[in-house]
Amino acid sequence: MNFAFGFSLVELGRYSFTGTLLALLLGGAVSAQEDIVFNRDVRPILANKCLACHGRDEAKREANLRLDTFEGATGAAGGTAAIVPGNLDESEFWARITSDDPEERMPPSDSHKELSPTEIETLRKWITSGAQYQKHWSFEPVSPVAPPVEFLTTAGNPIDAFIIARLKKENWQLQPEADRSILIRRVAFVLTGLPPTPEEVERFLSDKSANAYEQMVDRYLASQHYGEEMARHWLDVARYADTHGLHLDNERQMWAYRDWVVKSFNRNQRFDEFTIEQLAGDLLEKPTTDQLIATGFNRCNVTTSEGGSINEEFVFRYAVDRASTTAQTWLGLSAGCAVCHDHKFDPISAKEFYSLYAFFNSAADPAMDGNALLTNPVLKIESDTDAKKLSEFDAKISALQKQIDDRIAGIVYVDPASLNPPPPEQPIEHVWLEDEFPSNGRVISVGHGTKFVSIDDKELVFSGKRSLKRTDSALSQDVWENGTIPLTIPAESKIFASVYLDPENLPRSIMLQFFKNGWLHRAVWG
Repeated sequence: MNFAFGFSLVELGRYSFTGTLLALLLGGAVSAQEDIVFNRDVRPILANKCLACHGRDEAKREANLRLDTFEGATGAAGGTAAIVPGNLDESEFWARITSDDPEERMPPSDSHKELSPTEIETLRKWITSGAQYQKHWSFEPVSPVAPPVEFLTTAGNPIDAFIIARLKKENWQLQPEADRSILIRRVAFVLTGLPPTPEEVERFLSDKSANAYEQMVDRYLASQHYGEEMARHWLDVARYADTHGLHLDNERQMWAYRDWVVKSFNRNQRFDEFTIEQLAGDLLEKPTTDQLIATGFNRCNVTTSEGGSINEEFVFRYAVDRASTTAQTWLGLSAGCAVCHDHKFDPISAKEFYSLYAFFNSAADPAMDGNALLTNPVLKIESDTDAKKLSEFDAKISALQKQIDDRIAGIVYVDPASLNPPPPEQPIEHVWLEDEFPSNGRVISVGHGTKFVSIDDKELVFSGKRSLKRTDSALSQDVWENGTIPLTIPAESKIFASVYLDPENLPRSIMLQFFKNGWLHRAVWG
C-alpha cells in the first residue's frame, strides 16, 4: 500500500513540471482520435449542466427525463427518450443543445448555464459513438493501463512513459532531470514532510552507484517520519483532532488512534486489514488492543456538551457524520446530500444512506461528551514499559497471595459464639488519635494553629510520645474532617479522651464533638 503510493510521488518529482503541465497531464479537451470515456469526459458535463433538472431526484425532475442513466436517457426505463445511440438526427437531446431557438435550447437561459463549443463537440462524439454509459467511477473495477511502450526506453520507468507521451502530444519538451540536491529535497518533503539533513544530502551526493537514487528513496521509506507524513493525509480524511471541535473545544485524548495510523503506514499494513480494523476492529474474533484502537476512526467526529443542546439531535448528527465520512473515505462518494434527498450527482439514494446510517445510530455513544478529556466508551491502554511493570506487580501479588493462602490453611478457627459456655468478654481498646491526626483527612485549626508537643520536651503526654496542646484567650478549636477511611464504632462502645487542664490557666469550657449528619454528638465540660 505505502510503497507504491510513495514511490509514484517520488518518480513524478524527478522532473521540473509547471502547474500548467500538470493540468495537461490530468485532463483536457478530447482530441479527434481519442475515444470518449463517459466518466472522464461526459459525466462532468451532464452533472454540471443537466442533472439538476434531469437527474435522480424525482421531485425536481423535468419532462420525466433522466440523463444520468442509459435507461433514463434512451427511454428504456419508461420515461422520455432523448438519446438514440449512434443517431444524432433522431436524438432530441442533440436537437435541444444545438437549437438556435432560446425557448427550445438546453440548458435553459434561466439556469445561467451554457454549454461551450468544446462540450457540445464532446457530447456529439459520445452520441455518435454509441452513447455508452459507465457506473460511477468508484463502482467501476480498477484495471491496469499499459504504459506507452514506445517511450519506456526513454523514460526508464512506466510513470515517466505516460508523462513523456502526454508531453509529446502537447508539443512540449521534457526538462532535464533535476540535480541531486533538488532531488533529495523533493523526496524528503514528499515522503517525510521534512527537509533533508546536511548528512543525508552529503550521503546521497557522494553515492556514485547506479541505484543511489533508489537507495535514498528506500532510506526515507524506512524512516519513522515516513509514517508520520503519510498519516497526516489520512488523518485529514478521518477528521482527526485533539479537541472536541464545538463549544469549549476542550481537549480530548485521541493520540492512540493517531499513533496507530502512523504505525500502520510504517509497517506497510495491507489496505484490506487497514480498512477492516478501522471500521470493525472490535468485531474481530479476540481483537488485539491495536485493533480496538483502530476503531478510533469512528470516534473522530465533532462532539459537544453545550448547554441547551438536544440529545436526540446530536445522536442523529454523529451518526450522519460517521456514515458520510465512511462513504467518502472508502466508497469515493459524497453521501451527505442524501441526508435530505436522493443524491443528485453521486449514485446514492436517501434510503441507501439511512441503511448505512442505521449501523452507526444503533451503536451511538452519549450525545453529550461532558466536555471531558475521555468520553465513554473509552479504552485504557498501556505502554510497553507499563506492561512490564504491571507484569512484575502481578507476579509479586501472586507470591504474596500464596503466602496468605498458606497461612490461612494452617489456621483452625472456632467461632466463639459456638462455645458452651461462651468465653468471657475481653475488652479491646482501639486508639484512634495519638501522636498525629489520621492521615486520611484534613485538619483545620481556629486560633493559634494546631500544635503537638512531645514527651521529650517534658510536656504532659498520657500515652504515646506526643499530645495535642492548645492555649488561647478566646474561642479556638482543632477540627479533623473529610476522612476517607470510615471510623466504625461498635454497639455499646465507650469513647474517651484524655485531657489535662492547667490549674494556673483553666478554660471556661471545653467541648468534644463528633459530626454525623449533624452536630448532635457533643460533650461539654464547664
